[in-house]
Amino acid sequence: MNEPFGNTFGLKASELKHLKNTWKRRVSVHEIVSPELARHLCEFSAQTHRQVGVLISRKGEIEHVVVGNAHKLDLPDIGRSRAGQVRLRGLRFVHTHLKSEALTKDDLTDLALLRLDLIAAIGVKDDGLPGVLHFAHLLPQNADAALWRMETLPSVHDGQPDFGATMTALEDELALTTRARKVGDRERAVLVGVCLDGKRANTEASLVELKELARTAGVEVVDEVLQMRKQVDPRYLIGRGKLDELNLKSMQMGAELLIFDKELNPSQARGINEATSLKVLDRTQLILDIFAQRAQSADGKLQVELAQLKYLMPRLVQSDDSLSRLAGGIGGRGPGETKLEIDRRRVRERISQLDKRIDQLSVNRQTRRRSRERHELPVVSIVGYTNAGKSTLLNVLTRSEVLTEDKLFATLDPTSRRLRFPREHEVIITDTVGFIRDLPKDLVSAFRATLEELDDAALLLHVIDAADPARDQQIESVEKILLQLGLSDRPRLLVWNKIDRISEEEADALISDRGGVAISAATSRGIDALLLKAERTLFAEVADDSLAMLRV
Repeated sequence: MNEPFGNTFGLKASELKHLKNTWKRRVSVHEIVSPELARHLCEFSAQTHRQVGVLISRKGEIEHVVVGNAHKLDLPDIGRSRAGQVRLRGLRFVHTHLKSEALTKDDLTDLALLRLDLIAAIGVKDDGLPGVLHFAHLLPQNADAALWRMETLPSVHDGQPDFGATMTALEDELALTTRARKVGDRERAVLVGVCLDGKRANTEASLVELKELARTAGVEVVDEVLQMRKQVDPRYLIGRGKLDELNLKSMQMGAELLIFDKELNPSQARGINEATSLKVLDRTQLILDIFAQRAQSADGKLQVELAQLKYLMPRLVQSDDSLSRLAGGIGGRGPGETKLEIDRRRVRERISQLDKRIDQLSVNRQTRRRSRERHELPVVSIVGYTNAGKSTLLNVLTRSEVLTEDKLFATLDPTSRRLRFPREHEVIITDTVGFIRDLPKDLVSAFRATLEELDDAALLLHVIDAADPARDQQIESVEKILLQLGLSDRPRLLVWNKIDRISEEEADALISDRGGVAISAATSRGIDALLLKAERTLFAEVADDSLAMLRV
């Protein structure tokens, strides 16, 4: 049962209980605060030189009495979990301000985060009588992006609005707004970016990519927030003030999820969750979730599970009392293991099992590669940033029907096909998982069995989305991952895809400045030139200039 009193600052419990019993008969159901209760609150504040407040239910019952100091008071723990997107908490908070000041930032934050029906401050006059009445209540989403409505009455006697009718109308509005914006079962999220190096454009580009990742994961993005900082906040990544603002926005927009563009350490994720009661994800978790959705083969599912467990391992913490109970019983007396330690041990064991199974995958793939070597078939691997058009190119080159979607990470499992060049040379061409900036290390490690396919590549076709404004950063990200994989010295051919979306002058400039081949996989433009250039690169002989039809 909740303690009915807040901070006492030395007051005896019996004294506060007497105040509650005295004041409970003076509560109004229809007014924000009855003049009689306002007078008693102000008299107490004037005598003690402290702020005092009461949390009142809609039935007119005083749930809590809160006593602070002359400048502020802290609300008791009434549960930070919110009462849903439509329902308010069913409590209003009425308190005194010794200098008759307006509602403070702390007042308004409590109003929003606790989803209070209303918050009111009564000014205490010099003679100890109630003076000005400041009050505020939340608003549904609106064109002005206002979070609350604040009003002031010169006195508690001056025509207070009908409290009950106001709350009924407000909840009806919230319900209408919520129903109007529902889109299937998709979660609603606010994206959060942090710029630490002063390069705002790069951070904005990364946020655009995060939005596309969210779309791929099936999340509806309702807002995006970017904060410029010199260094990260060790507890929340962003500043506490910005976090409170995010909390208010998510409340009003009906968002259940905060997605951060940077990886959060375990303590930051925990701190943000405790401060907001919202589900918190970072970029790594979002990518892992997409991989989990996309994995189709048994190999892919194993590799995704391994990456998820490696990410989870350091984030296993005690979250409730049950985790500290000992696993005792007959034969298990003594110190034993806590549930947390058992969970960690089981995760370690599962990681070890998966590592062994993935090592076996590597052995199996190596066997298949030896078979190719016996047939002396060179391997050409298609690499590049996610959604650059790699699978579309494979389909065009080999007349296949590999899944292609305008989403990130449409391909997780490698796909191999035979390809015959114009001068009768035959090769194996392989489509691989797309790369992305800040690709989680655990994911690269888990997909080692898949990425080993690149080890045997005699030529890498680096596919680039020529129409993407962030193409230079994407090229850099791909090159960085190839370096990590020890493939930086492998022959490669730049393939500038989607040139149907840029001007001919820009396409010509790319080839002139950077080399490579300009194509449009969607329209098959430039494919013959790509085949000839790839064949010349692979085989040290001049290919016939006559363009032969592609045969598989």
